[in-house]
Amino acid sequence: MIRTILIPVDGSPNSANAVDYGIYIAPKLEAALTGLHVIDILLIQGPMMTDISTTVGMPPYDGFFETIEASLKEKADLLLKDFEDRCRMAAIPCRTQKNIGKISDAIIEESENADLILMAKKGEHFHVKEGGVIGSVAEIVIRHSGKPVMVIGESFQVIESMGLAYDGSAPSRKALELSMMISEKASWPITVIIVSADKSRAAELSAQVEETIQQGSADCEVIISTGREADEILKFIKEGSVELMVMGAYGHNRLRELLLGSTTSQVIRKSPIPVLLIR
Repeated sequence: MIRTILIPVDGSPNSANAVDYGIYIAPKLEAALTGLHVIDILLIQGPMMTDISTTVGMPPYDGFFETIEASLKEKADLLLKDFEDRCRMAAIPCRTQKNIGKISDAIIEESENADLILMAKKGEHFHVKEGGVIGSVAEIVIRHSGKPVMVIGESFQVIESMGLAYDGSAPSRKALELSMMISEKASWPITVIIVSADKSRAAELSAQVEETIQQGSADCEVIISTGREADEILKFIKEGSVELMVMGAYGHNRLRELLLGSTTSQVIRKSPIPVLLIR
């Protein structure tokens, strides 16, 4: 069950879009929202501010870092108040949290109290490179949080149906189970896409899906495609039949565990709709 949704809030337009999705999704899942703002420790104590001040010819004065910290805390309070106000107007239960630390680490730590993380693909600190395949913070959270992560793009659209990429891997089986739960709660039909040129393998995967679906009441259909996995999934997404794509975060190739799977990273990077990833 998804009872609590964590949304990192940083003031960027993409972050605001993530809040839009949270406010839309939470009532359908009967979930509460948690708004988290992380004050980046590098902006207070790290070499970054010293480098900036030296570059512009203004060495830090007494109280310089205290002033910066106070300003960042004020910004955090304003952002979290706006989050609370929006939730209150939508009659959604919520709480807020303000942390100081490394952004990705703080999100991962707070996610221990959540069932789903909903975050922007590229937030305010996209230029601060921690990873690089997608937004650096999003990539690290997907790889290390252990929780489902819904990655939001740059625009909002109402979700009426969902797609699921299924390859029989452990993450995709978990994705199927989560998709069924969401489908039953939100009344979103599921279209499962299986990409395989091997007819017997495709039939085996389709049978796995059918067996799982029969255990619940989700409205589901299966389509089989051949070709390159990432290309076929993106083609399916861009046909506009679904407004949310669900997939396992890793495939069968163990080398992919070093980074996000190549299919996963391509879909996240190029998808115009939210992608829900399950490890």
